[in-house]
Order: sequence, then C-alpha cells, then structure tokens
Amino acid sequence: MPVAVSVEEYHGPLGVFRPGQDNHGLEHDDVAMRELPAKAIEGDGRYHVHHHHHRERPGHDYAEDVITVQGVQPHHKTSYAETMVHLFKGNIGTGCYAMGDAFKNGGLLMATLLTVFLGFVCVHCQRVLMDCANLMAKRQRQEQAQGPWRREEAEVKAVAHKPPDFADTVGLCFEYGPPSVRRWAPAMRAAVNLFICVTQLGFCCIYFVFISSNFKQIADQYGFVLDVHLHMALLLVPIVLTSIITKLKFLSYCSMTAMVFMTFGIGITFYYALQDLPSPSERHLVGRLDQLPLFFGTAIFAFEGIALVLPLQNEMQHPHDFRKPFGVLNVGMVIIVSLFTVFGFVGYLKWGEAVEGSMTLNLPDNEILAGLVKVLIATGVLLGFALQFFVAIMIMWPMVESRVEIARRHPFRCEMAFRVAMVLVTFLIAECVPKLSLFISLIGAFCSSALALMFPPVIELIVAYSAPERTPSRWLLLKNAGILLLAGLGFATGTYESVSKIIQEL
Repeated sequence: MPVAVSVEEYHGPLGVFRPGQDNHGLEHDDVAMRELPAKAIEGDGRYHVHHHHHRERPGHDYAEDVITVQGVQPHHKTSYAETMVHLFKGNIGTGCYAMGDAFKNGGLLMATLLTVFLGFVCVHCQRVLMDCANLMAKRQRQEQAQGPWRREEAEVKAVAHKPPDFADTVGLCFEYGPPSVRRWAPAMRAAVNLFICVTQLGFCCIYFVFISSNFKQIADQYGFVLDVHLHMALLLVPIVLTSIITKLKFLSYCSMTAMVFMTFGIGITFYYALQDLPSPSERHLVGRLDQLPLFFGTAIFAFEGIALVLPLQNEMQHPHDFRKPFGVLNVGMVIIVSLFTVFGFVGYLKWGEAVEGSMTLNLPDNEILAGLVKVLIATGVLLGFALQFFVAIMIMWPMVESRVEIARRHPFRCEMAFRVAMVLVTFLIAECVPKLSLFISLIGAFCSSALALMFPPVIELIVAYSAPERTPSRWLLLKNAGILLLAGLGFATGTYESVSKIIQEL
C-alpha cells in the first residue's frame, strides 16, 4: 500500500520552519521566517531531522524532497508523464504477483468482472478524497484570510499551511462538519494514521514471507534445503541494515534499483505465463462463495494506492491534469486495472489451482532465466522494504519521542533501537503466518478496505451534511451506502476467512 509524504513536512531542522513558496503562491519572508520561535513546532508530531540524518548531496536541499514508499523524489513540479510513472511505481508491486491467487478464489469470469468493478470503485473513492481535500484546503484558506491573528501567529499559520494529506483531509472534514461529529476529528485523523501504519508494517511482514519463499526455492534447487522459517531468520541481517538507513540518498538508490528489478520480473513472468496456455474450460469460471472474501482481500490489497493520489496531484505542474477525464488518474488506473486483470487471468489460466500467492513461485525450477527472475524480484522487494518501513516510522517515532524522556535525550540511539525493534516485530508476525496468499488477503481485507473504501464515502457524507442550506441527494446516499456495505462485507468476511485459514495452517 503506497504512501507519499513531503520530506519538508517531516524533515525540517529542529525548531526551524523552512522558507519557501507553497502551492497557493504565498511567498514567505525569509527574515520573518528566521524570527519564528522554535516553540512553533515543538511537539508538532512530525518526524524531524536529527544530527544523524546526514545529507549527502552537496547543494541539494533534501528537506524539499518527497518520500514515497516507492522512492525519494526530488521536489520539483512533475509533468504529466513523470506523474504517470510515479503512479505506476506506487501501484505495481507484490499485489500484482498475487492476482493469480485472487483469480483462483474468484474464478476466471467472476474475478475478471469483480476486478474491473473494484478498480472502478477504488478510482471513484480516490476522486472523492481529492474533492474533499480540495474543499478542505479552500476552507482553510478562507479562514486564514478572515482570521484576526497577530502578525506572528499569521506567519506561523502561513508557513505551516500545506495541502492536506489523507489523514489531515479526514480530520478536517470532521472538524468542519456538523457539530455532532466535530469532536471526532482528532480520533479520525489518528485512525487514518493507525491504519496506514498497520498497512505499512503488514506490507513489511508480507515482504518477509515473499522474499524468503522465493529464496527458498532457489536454495532448494542447488541443494541448500532449509525451512522457510530459517530463511526468514537469515533475512533479518540485510533487512535490519536497510531499515536503519536514514540517509535519503541511499533510500533513493534502493528504490530505483528495486523498480528496475520489478519491471524486468513482471515482463519475464508474463513470458512464462503465456507459454502453452490450456483451454479456459479447464478452469472454474465462478469461484465458490466461501472463497470470494479471499479474492476481495487480495484484489483490494493490489488496488489500495489511495494515499498516493494527493501527493502526486499536489506535486504536478498543472494539478488539474491529474483529475481531468483523460488525466493521470483515469488513464493510469485504466492501464493498471487492465494489467492486474490480464496478469491474474493468465496466471490462473496457466497454473490453475496450483497458482501460488506470488506467481514467481510457479516458475520452473530448472531454468536459469526463471531463477534469475526470482532473484531479481526478491532482491527488488528486499530493497523496497526500507521505504515501506520508513513511512510507518515517520508516523510512529514522533509519538514515541514526545512521550519518552530518554528518547529526547538520546534521539539517535533510541531511534535506531526503535527501528530494530519494529523490524523484529514484523519478523515475528511473519514467522507465525508463513502462508503468503493468506497474509496478503488478511492485510487487504483488514487495512486496505478501510483506507480505500470506508473513509472516502464517510467524509463525502460529512461534507454533504455540513451545508445547512441543502441536504444530500438520494443518489449520493445510495451510492455511498453501497460502497460502505461492500467495504463492510469485505472487511468482515475477508478478515474472518483469512484468519480462519491461517489458523488452519498453523
């Protein structure tokens, strides 16, 4: 599940706001900026640079970079094509390789129809989130323009103002909503961050299982037969080493290398899947009813890139190009939905009931090219672990640091210890659930369904009820009720079926 955050938001020097120009053309006075008191950001809950976060590129201001779980991108306004590439990078990953297993649970015909339908619903929810974020940003600007502040307070608010992210958008919708829901604003903002953290750490657990499963097949082929749990333990060393990286340059290199490996891996896996395809009549066209929740969890895991849309839109040279009818979002998601549908269809058609949670595990064991694919993809996922992990750390570590005295006195040692401890947590969870397909379905049903399908219709309804002079249309109520029903059923049944199957595997 991809997330993107501004390094400026989380990595400014301690006690100092950064000068610059925001997305609304409000230029800030450098002198006034230097006069802002350090207390302006004390306890603000953001992830700040300490002395151990060295910057490695002379003349480059890393505080202006944008960190995504797919890479560290220089802070410059992106073009249509660049944003399209970032959208692909943020949505195509381990979930793509699991679509064969999703089609096994849904059936060739049913899974094809449901994949296209879920893709349409997810894109609609992403557009709802963008609409609400734009409304909240406009509301903030109006309040700032009308508010009778002192000069220092106005400067602090102007500097701090940024286009709202996912959590801020949800919190602001509740804050500006009907009086009965306003008290829930902090809790809803925290809930979004909690689901993002759980999702990111869930991805890290999945990465442990994914990497160890692929490396085990390679090792077994050459006679080094070890249990998959031992492979996970051996992975601890490289994963811990990459997870304690705080130098943004190295994270960027890891991301780029991982993307190259994953791209080659998808192409070669497609090549193998298309060889000697059987007749569709040999496969189930419609899956069993008790397997559909597993399909839902896996599919929504693959599609859940909703936290990426706001950063990508905000970083474009022309943000309107992201959401227009033939904009980045619509065109990009049509390609992504088509890729997932074809990849899942071909994977299940090729390998049938034997298709694995990652289609790389179905590639032949005795061919050099197939072995190379497994190494490339497993290494790419290994290099991407640190960025998935980094997003969760940026949310969790400030809360720990603000509450633990020793963490404030020894930020470097305590942060490194916290990072290692969280890696160990993901490792222990992965050791308990070594079945890749069930783990993906569980994370998708439990976390991704909430982020992708629950929060957007809720905040759209709250915004609709915020205007006292009009009431929501019947169509709006029915549409959002349908999405919430789909999300609720997928959340409950997908989580239950995944947990039940996992317990049976133990």
